[in-house]
Amino acid sequence: MSFDLFKAEGEIIDNAKAVLDDGKATKTTIRNEFQSLLKSYQKLFKESRRLVRMSDRNEAQLSQVAKNLDEKSKVLEALSEKLSKYLSPQVYELIFSGERDGGLMTERKKLTVFFSDIKDFTATTEDLQPEDLTFLINDYLTKMSEVALKHGGTIDKYIGDAVVIFFGDPVSRGIQDDALACVRMAIEMQRRMVDLRAKWLDLGYERPFHMRIGINTGYCNVGNFGSADRMDYTIIGGEVNLAARLEGICVTDGITMSNETYMQVRDHVPADPLEPIQVKGIARDVRPFSVRGILEETGTKKRFIRKEAEGMRYFFDLERMDPKRRKRAAKELEKIVTTLRSDD
Repeated sequence: MSFDLFKAEGEIIDNAKAVLDDGKATKTTIRNEFQSLLKSYQKLFKESRRLVRMSDRNEAQLSQVAKNLDEKSKVLEALSEKLSKYLSPQVYELIFSGERDGGLMTERKKLTVFFSDIKDFTATTEDLQPEDLTFLINDYLTKMSEVALKHGGTIDKYIGDAVVIFFGDPVSRGIQDDALACVRMAIEMQRRMVDLRAKWLDLGYERPFHMRIGINTGYCNVGNFGSADRMDYTIIGGEVNLAARLEGICVTDGITMSNETYMQVRDHVPADPLEPIQVKGIARDVRPFSVRGILEETGTKKRFIRKEAEGMRYFFDLERMDPKRRKRAAKELEKIVTTLRSDD
């Protein structure tokens, strides 16, 4: 609705000007116009004060609303951050961007599935106090998760000391690239375990963890499973079970993959064939492959310096050391050499 709030006051002012401009205006006429103008000004002043008070109240209310919204926004942001810890980053991003529905929906896709656990976990940890066990498990899972996210893996779940990761959903780079990313992730995890074992030994843990890994590529059902009130984004199918079985036959600190995975990565990853096995739920014979040279050099450029002997243990991952760290490591080694020679 459009109107002139001060139309009446404007007309009175115009009349006053006209009277003043009229040379025939009498004192009585001027006095009457002045009174009318004064009355109008008093009315205008009163209305202006009322509008200012209303404006102040509205401003205070808007300020309070903005403050409440800001507080609620911070609460939601904190809750969102906490929720992100319970979801794989890829899934979290899709849900909060609105790209993925929260319904019970699944689809059949060709994925590469990773399964790992700690060899002889129960025997290794039976003498540990709960606090020490908690530290080791959390340290182990944190480092493995960092590697998984670096390579783009979707972390499905932790089952005690076991880790399930898959490649190909919700984001896929193609079947071959997904498989290669998974195997490269597994290799880096085993290399990272060397660092972790050295760290744990230095902290006084006599039996640090050793990991086994199984990898398989095949068609799985992936999506939201569960009920309308409680869902879990996960994968199911015989190919998932095969990855777990391959982990079960894997050597300590090794990586065993199926023939299907090997065919995707054979031009990039050296591996040795193993004896075929029978797996419950899989009609075909499964021919596993063991990744070769996990801790060996790749190419002509030396990546690792590793040596273990009685009373001595060292490991350097040159790819992870920038020039500044290499210089610092060299100075530390020079001190060690000086100490060793002084004992001759």
